[in-house]
Amino acid sequence: MSEESEATPSGEAPSAQAPLAGELSEALRAELVAFRRDLHMHPELGNQEFRTTAAIKERLERAGLRPRVLDTGTGLICDIGVPDPALPMLALRADIDGLPIPDMKTGCAYRSTVPDRAHACGHDVHTTVVLGAALVLADLHDKGLLDRAVRLIFQPAEEVLPGGAPQVIKNGGLDGVGRIVAVHCDPRVDAGRIGLRYGPITSACDRVEIHLDGPGGHTARPHLTTDLVTAAARVAVDVPAVVARRVDARSGLSLTWGRIESGHACNVIPQHAELSGTVRCLDLSAWRIAPDLVHAAVDEVATLHGAKSEINYVRGVPPVVNEQDTTDLLRDAMTARLGAHSVEDTEQSLGGEDFSWYLEQVPGAMARLGVRTPGERTVRDLHQGDFDADESAIKVGVELFTAAALLDAPV
Repeated sequence: MSEESEATPSGEAPSAQAPLAGELSEALRAELVAFRRDLHMHPELGNQEFRTTAAIKERLERAGLRPRVLDTGTGLICDIGVPDPALPMLALRADIDGLPIPDMKTGCAYRSTVPDRAHACGHDVHTTVVLGAALVLADLHDKGLLDRAVRLIFQPAEEVLPGGAPQVIKNGGLDGVGRIVAVHCDPRVDAGRIGLRYGPITSACDRVEIHLDGPGGHTARPHLTTDLVTAAARVAVDVPAVVARRVDARSGLSLTWGRIESGHACNVIPQHAELSGTVRCLDLSAWRIAPDLVHAAVDEVATLHGAKSEINYVRGVPPVVNEQDTTDLLRDAMTARLGAHSVEDTEQSLGGEDFSWYLEQVPGAMARLGVRTPGERTVRDLHQGDFDADESAIKVGVELFTAAALLDAPV
C-alpha cells in the first residue's frame, strides 16, 4: 500500500493505535549515543568484557536497579520490578562482546582504541538498546505504568562457540521468563525499520577442525609418500560436495573453509596438514546429523589419498527459530511506534546466533534492526573492519522494546 493511500483526508498518516508511553527523551537519546560510542572505542572479546560489564552495572545501579553479574565475572542479569510467578516476565537480551579484527574506519572520532579489536557486529548497539529500554522501563515502573516485571540480559561471549547463552541459562537467566526478544543489527535494512520472519531467521553454525597425517618426503618422489598437500586439497574441495549430496538440498547444509595450512618448503612433501571451517545449516533436522555426515565424508576422501584423518567437530548453535506470537508482539510494538510501513519481511541468514539456545527453553523472537542510513548505497557488512551503524537506530530499538514490554500479554 502506498503512503498516499494510507493518508487521511488531511494528508496526515493515521496512528496505528493510541500512543504508548515509553518514548525516548532527547536527553536520554544523547546519553545513549555517547554510551554506545564509549563501548565502540573499548571493545572486549568474549568472556573478557569486564570494562563493559562495569559500565552497564554502574548505569543500571544509578537508575535504582540491582543488576547481578554472572558467576564468570562478565555479563549481567537485572530485573525491573518484582518477579511474580503468576506473571512470567518478558526478557530483553543483548550481547556485549566484540570481535578480534582491526577497526578500519577512517575519520571516525569513536574508532576503536584497542588494537585488533572492534565492535564490527553491532553488539555495542544491541547493548545500548537494552540499556536504554531498561532506563525507560525503570522510570515507567516507578510511575506505576509497568504492569509486570521485565528481565534484562546482558550476555557475554556471543561470538565464542557455543556462545555465552548457556552460561546465562545456568545462572538462572530464564527463571520466571515467559518469552524473550532480541535485535540484531542489519546493514541491509534502513534505520527506522526492522525485519521480521516467522520460523528460522538464522542458521545453525558449528566449527570443524581436521588434521591429516602421512609420511612425507621429496617432491621429486610423491609416489613414495602420502602426498599430503594434494590430500588436503581434495578434502577441501570434495568433502563439502559429498556432504551437500547426502542431505536434502533445501536444508542449506554448507561446509566452508576458513583456514588451510601445510608445509614449510616448496620441495618437501609435509607430514601434517590442517583445515578448519564452519558448517552452517538452515534446517534443524539436518543440523542434528551434520557431524556424522562430515566425519564419514572426511574419512572417505582422506583414505582414498592415503592420509590418516582426525576430526574435531565442535557443536556451535542451532538455528534461531522465531515463535509466531512473539514475532507478532514485535510487529505490533513496531507498528505502534512507527507504523506498519516500518516492518519488512526478512530472509533467513546463514549466520549463526547463540540466541537460539534461549529459544530451546522459552518462546521468543529476534528482529533485524535496520542500521543503514536511508539513501546510502554502500553496505558496510557485519564482521568487517569498516562496519558502523546509523545511531538513529538506537532510539528505534529502545522504543521497540519498551512498546513490546507494554503490549506483552502472559504466554
